[in-house]
Amino acid sequence: MVNTMIKHLLKTSILSCTLFVSSCSMVYDKHVQWEAAKPDSFPVLQAIGQAPISLQKSKHKTQRMLMAINASKLAAYAELAEQVYGQQIDGKTSMSNLLMNDQQLDASIKGIIRGAKVVKSYPVGDTYTTELSLDFKDVYDIYAASTRSKRIKDTQYY
Repeated sequence: MVNTMIKHLLKTSILSCTLFVSSCSMVYDKHVQWEAAKPDSFPVLQAIGQAPISLQKSKHKTQRMLMAINASKLAAYAELAEQVYGQQIDGKTSMSNLLMNDQQLDASIKGIIRGAKVVKSYPVGDTYTTELSLDFKDVYDIYAASTRSKRIKDTQYY
C-alpha cells in the first residue's frame, strides 16, 4: 500500500513536471525588425526677422548694413525656434507690506533649427528684413539621414 502510494506520488510528480516544462515552452523569445516610418504630410513654417540699420554700432554705412543683415537673420531664426520649440517664460513678483515692489518677466528660446532657407532679404527704409522658410520635409530628410526612426517591419518568434 505504501509502495502504491509512492508510485502514484511519483507518477503525479513526473506528470506535473512534464506539464510545467511544456507550458514554459509556450513563452517565445522574439526578434523584432524595424523600418522607417514617414509622416503623411509636412508643414512649412515662415518667419520674419527685422533689425534697424542706423542703430548698428559702426561708423561705416556698409558695416552697419551687414550687421543689420545678420541681426535680422538671427531674429528670423529665433522666431522659427519659437514656432518649433515654444517659448519659456519665467516670472517673478516681489511684494513688501502688501505692495508690489518689482515684477520681472524673462523669455527664452532654445533649440536647433536645421534646413531653414532664406526666402528674401531686403531693406525697408531704415530696417533690414529677412524672411525664412522651414519645410519639415527637409527637416525629416536631415533627421532620417542622421538617425534611424523605427517602426515594426517583422517579428520572428523562436
